[in-house]
Amino acid sequence: QIQLVESGGGLVQTGGSLRLSCAASVRITFSGYDMGWFRQAPGREREFVARITGWSSDMTSYADFVEGRFTISRDDAKKTVYLQMNGLKPEDTAVYYCAANWGPGGATPSDFRSWGRGTQVTVSS
Repeated sequence: QIQLVESGGGLVQTGGSLRLSCAASVRITFSGYDMGWFRQAPGREREFVARITGWSSDMTSYADFVEGRFTISRDDAKKTVYLQMNGLKPEDTAVYYCAANWGPGGATPSDFRSWGRGTQVTVSS
């Protein structure tokens, strides 16, 4: 079983940057997990942000709204996944969740079995 803890959220002005981190605690090899970032704004469903595959393949995919502003990466030695967010907009305001799946993940919440508790990102206009 894997446990995930997000950090790095906060309040930032429009156009600013944040780097989210997701630290994993797991007995088996972390590199076998596909990792994802999702977000949920008040009154809205949880939505896909980004995903990175495991086993050192490091293939990435992003939601259309990212538009090249975010970068997902991972450091398997540190058992940590990152989401670098640049050019933040007020509509990026949400709770951001880290997710993990042993084996292939996907772009929907049901594709990931393990979740962190989230970190709040607020972008002021």
